[in-house]
Formats: sequence, structure tokens, C-alpha cells
Amino acid sequence: MTTRKKEAADRRKLELRASDILDPNNQIGVRLRSLYAAAKDEAIPDRFLDLLEKLDHAEMMASAKIAE
Repeated sequence: MTTRKKEAADRRKLELRASDILDPNNQIGVRLRSLYAAAKDEAIPDRFLDLLEKLDHAEMMASAKIAE
């Protein structure tokens, strides 16, 4: 009985996938997810990290001046 439920669920998934392939919104979502995954795995450039450190330092200096 469990096997039949699993087969039915697998069949429903295949049917959904077939309809998703034709859906343009789904295709856009798939491409956006793959683009995001590729960008997520890229290293952050050193120049950008240096800029972030300078920004943190400037914010700390500004908050120190306000506290005085």
C-alpha cells in the first residue's frame, strides 16, 4: 500500500513538472535560481571588501563624534 502511494505521488510530480516546463514563469524562476546559485558561489573581490572596511570605519568615526 505504501508503494502505491509513493507511485501515485511520483506520477503527480511528473505531471506537475510537465506543466511547469510549459509555464514561462517557471522557466524564468529556474533561470533566476541558477543565476543566483552561480553568483552566490563567486568570491567577493578584494576591492569591494576594502570599500566595506572603509565604510565601517567611517561609520564608527561618525558615531563616535555623535556620542561626544
